[in-house]
Parts: sequence; structure tokens; C-alpha cells
Amino acid sequence: MTDILYLISAICFIFALKGLSSADTAKSGNIYGIVGIVLACLGAYTSSCNLLYPLIAILLGGSIGIFISKRISMTQLPEMVAGFHSLVGLSALLIDSAAYFSPELFGIVNNNGDIYISSLIEIGLGIAIGAVTFTGSIIAFLKLKGVYKGQTINLVFNSFIGLIVILFLITFTITADIKYFYGLIIFSLLLGMTLIIPIGGADMPVVVSMLNSYSGWAASGIGFTLQNDLLIITGALVGASGAILSYIMCKSMNRSLIDVIFSYSQIVSDNKNIQNKSNKSYKKGAPEDAAFLLKNASSVIIVPGYGMATSQAQHSLKEMGDILKKEGVSVKYAIHPVAGRMPGHMNVLLAEANVPYDDVCELDEINNSFATCDVAYVIGANDVTNPAAKNDPTSSIYGMPILEVGKAKTVLVLKRSMGVGYAGLDNELFYAHNTMMLLGDAKKTTEAIIKSL
Repeated sequence: MTDILYLISAICFIFALKGLSSADTAKSGNIYGIVGIVLACLGAYTSSCNLLYPLIAILLGGSIGIFISKRISMTQLPEMVAGFHSLVGLSALLIDSAAYFSPELFGIVNNNGDIYISSLIEIGLGIAIGAVTFTGSIIAFLKLKGVYKGQTINLVFNSFIGLIVILFLITFTITADIKYFYGLIIFSLLLGMTLIIPIGGADMPVVVSMLNSYSGWAASGIGFTLQNDLLIITGALVGASGAILSYIMCKSMNRSLIDVIFSYSQIVSDNKNIQNKSNKSYKKGAPEDAAFLLKNASSVIIVPGYGMATSQAQHSLKEMGDILKKEGVSVKYAIHPVAGRMPGHMNVLLAEANVPYDDVCELDEINNSFATCDVAYVIGANDVTNPAAKNDPTSSIYGMPILEVGKAKTVLVLKRSMGVGYAGLDNELFYAHNTMMLLGDAKKTTEAIIKSL
């Protein structure tokens, strides 16, 4: 019965991933995922001698999940995902530790009472991947929440830590000595931190995706330790899909995955990138000016970024778009692959506001349209519209494809202030002759524009 439930559950997870690959089938994908989890829990029931413990775990975990889902906002979604990834890494670390200290309970000892060499390899890899995922996700959580800004770490130092982890892993596998076991844990935890600390803010969506992949491989490692086929399959699905998504995002940024994960360029903080801002002039507009330009436009492209998430302006944007459509204006939404703080962040927010999926366009399919667009309405998308990515070889985002909003006849930029974006870079777009800055809360500004319209 357990094997049958796990098999059906694994099939449900495959259909869940397939469904989640498109907005049209995402709802059914979620349903498949829920069914798969329920069947997996039932499978855990049938394989347990004492049903009390699985029941307590399910009730406790489910209660915490419901509590978090009720309190979490869309703005906090990226750090929540990073936080959940850390729990998967911690699970792998704890379960593999339990297997090492009580191998007989896991059935991984030979007639002499020694742990099988294959099991030692599984435990070692599970500990290394789990520990890296655990601390790396915590650092990502703190950076996404804005609590920790990060700093540069010498490549040689990080390579040295990685080499020590490999040496401890090999030695532990050969000797099964407890001191190498603890050494592997300590240096793997350290490596997780040093890997994520130097990565810049513009690359954080890729980091979240990679941590998702790490957590999948950690779960798969747990499956080998517990001899659980479902965990092996599910972990491999998550690990592979996360790695593929990371590759796709890097390709869209014109970056290599190695360059992102082992990024050691100087992280520029908000208050360091002043570069003669006081000498630059920009045009400041009012909501009434923006409403006039929008109403008299034939085509408008809205470019959402993290500023939309912060102000929760997606519903106001949808209302403004509907009004413009009634006036005969063409309205489209342009989404950069790394806009926001996690993959698909902007798509989720727009879907929440019931923006028609056909109106949402990816970078490649809409970039050429900016040249014939009357108004580009940029709401908090700083780094993904920054011309420095094309014009400044010294910039940390140089080479990253951007949304060519500067080619529009008029660019309206909604920001709280003239401060730099998440990558710590000033944006030359703000000072262009065809750009009008609308400073203040994006939601309130959009609502004022709606009133004028």
C-alpha cells in the first residue's frame, strides 16, 4: 500500500510541475501538488508502526503553514521561499545526523556493525548539501528582507573552504570518524554563508532558484538515507527543475551560472553610489501630467518591478489599465526575467490582480515594441531598465539584457525617491530628456492618476 501511494504521489508531483509551467494550467498544477502531498502523508501513515508521531508532525506542520500563509504578504514572498528552503536543508542535516548516530534504526549496518560505505557517502553528501542549503538560505532570507547587505569575499578564501569540505567528505566516507563528521558539518555550514554573502542584489532571483535546486538535492539525499523512493523522485524533480530555471534566467541575463554563483564583484551599498547625483537634473511631474500623457497615448507599456510589490499597487494598475483600454489605448505589461526578488514574482502579483495573461509579455517578445510606444510606465523597476547594463563596462550589471524603456516617446517612472535600486546602482534613465519622475508611493500615485483619468 505504501509503495502504491508513493507511486501515485510521485506521478502527481510530475503533473504538478508540468501544470505550474504555464499560467493557464497553474491552478490544476497546484491541485495535483496538494493531492500528491496528501497521498504522501497517507503513505507515511501506512509505513509507521506508531501513527501518533506522523499525525503530530502533520498537524504541527500544517498549522504552522496555515499561520504563515494567513500573515504573509506578496511582498514578503521571496524571503518566505528562502526561509522554507532553509528548513529543507536543516531536515537533511538532522536526518543524516540521526542516521550516523543510530545506523541500526535505518538498516544501514553490515554484520560487523559498521555503516555501509555507500551509506556513508549518502550521509556525507546529504550533510554537505543540507548544511550549505541551510545557512545559504538564511543569508538569502536576511538579504531579501533588507537586514543584511553582504560584503565581498576573496575567491581564494571561498575556494579554500570548498576544498576543506571536499577533504572532510572524503575522509569521513573512508573512516566514519566522528571528528570528521563534525568538521564536515561546520565547514559546510560556513561554505553556505560564504557562497551567498558576496552575491549582488540583482542576482538574488537566480540565488533563490538555485537554493530551490539545492533543497531538492538535499531532499533526494534524505530519500537515499531513509530508503524512501518518493523523496528521491521528488527531490530530483525539484533539484533538476530549479537548476534548469536558474540556467534559463542566467541566459536571459547574458550571464553564466558559474559567474552568478561565484560572483565576487564589489557589492555597492546604497549610500556609496552617489556619483555626483547633486549635479544631475531630472524632470519631476504630477499625477495630472501623467494622466494627460496616458489618456492621449495610443499605446502604453507598463513595466512592474519590486516597487509595485512594496506598495501593493497591482490592483490600481489593473484599474488604470482597464480605464485606458476603454479609451482605446493599447495596454501591455513587460516582465523582465529577474524583476522583483524571485522568479515569477511580478507574474504572481499581476495574476493576483486578475490582469489578463495575454497582456503580460516577456522581455524578448516586447522589447522591440518600446520604440513605437507612446508611454512606458515604469513602477519601481530600477535595475532591469538601467542603461548601464548596455553602456557601462564597469557596471556590475553590464551585459544583462534590459527592458528598452528609454526608446519610448515618454517614460514615466514611479519611485519613492531618487535613491538607488537593489543592486546599489544609480539609473541614468531617470535623468533622460524623455523621462518624467513621479516621486512618492506608487499605489497612491497610480490612484491619483486614476482619479484624474
